[in-house]
Amino acid sequence: MRCLRLSAKGLLRWYADCCRTPIGNTVGPRVPVVGLIHSFMRADAGARSLNDVLGAPLCRIYAGSASGPLPRDAPPPASFELSARRASAILGWWWRGLARPNPFFDAETGAPLAAPRVLTPSERAAL
Repeated sequence: MRCLRLSAKGLLRWYADCCRTPIGNTVGPRVPVVGLIHSFMRADAGARSLNDVLGAPLCRIYAGSASGPLPRDAPPPASFELSARRASAILGWWWRGLARPNPFFDAETGAPLAAPRVLTPSERAAL
């Protein structure tokens, strides 16, 4: 597993080194959340969909960064109420120590388990 950053600061984007499959995005070792990239996941062999397994999307964020049109059934933008509930849940997890252990960061130092590679401006432009 490896990680990269689009700039010197910002999200760590984790991926499988062997095939470069995106895994998820993290903020840091103290934030108990990973944004999973679900496009590579498959539900079990039964008739269950990813929404059945993971839950239906509650909202969309960063829709302006989409490279194509949004699907017709895309969830609505995040509401203030939903954002407040998420923020209070994350703060509660952090307060109760549920951010550790974090599978992406060293428990002792808080350093990422893989040294982040920062993309150059030309590499970012090529994306």
